[in-house]
Amino acid sequence: MLPQVLLSLFIISSTVLLFILLNKLYLKIGNPFLLPILTVTCITVAVLLIFNIPYETYMEGGQWLSKMLGPAVVALAFPLYNQRDIIFKYKYSIIISIIVAMLAGLISVVAFLLLFGSSKAFIYTSLPKSLTTPVAMQVSELVGGIPPLTAVLVMVAGFTGAILGPILFKVFNIDTAISRGVAMGSASHGVGLTKLKEYSEEDLSIGSLSMGLSAVVGAFIIPLISIYFI
Repeated sequence: MLPQVLLSLFIISSTVLLFILLNKLYLKIGNPFLLPILTVTCITVAVLLIFNIPYETYMEGGQWLSKMLGPAVVALAFPLYNQRDIIFKYKYSIIISIIVAMLAGLISVVAFLLLFGSSKAFIYTSLPKSLTTPVAMQVSELVGGIPPLTAVLVMVAGFTGAILGPILFKVFNIDTAISRGVAMGSASHGVGLTKLKEYSEEDLSIGSLSMGLSAVVGAFIIPLISIYFI
């Protein structure tokens, strides 16, 4: 029992320390490819592969970090509350934009994968990629996808949005908090929110709202698409 506890503590402390160090590096350099959530993930995977450490062994401590995801999401309610006035002011624009973003993302995924002859199972797996991980995995299982692979695609979507999002904001002159928040929250969920916090609390609030509503909308729309259109 004691060795297991020590192993869990070592994994938790080393992961957190690595995140802190790489976050300082990112803040100093500012390169989007150095986002700590991306670099920590890559380094962790590399260490597990190099030293042949089973995933289950890492999750002895990693599971406790995973359990903190819930409280972290709940904490997003604070900036949401602070920005409640502007959210209510633009509520119709936000809701319509989220629905349009969700439909555009789903239609493009289905069209692209059908064009390249992907199997139905992989299409079902890919559909929930823009939902937050817990919801995405449940929706994937519901429609006949592969939940673990869906979780990987969710992370890919998050990393892609966090890296390319700021570039696209500059190219297309997207300079309002609502536009940035809805775009990132709808497409890149929690990983994208880590980038939004660098803009303003307003961006983060709109992004967290978009992430939550996208999960709700997606949970209803994706099963319908999988039944009637694939």
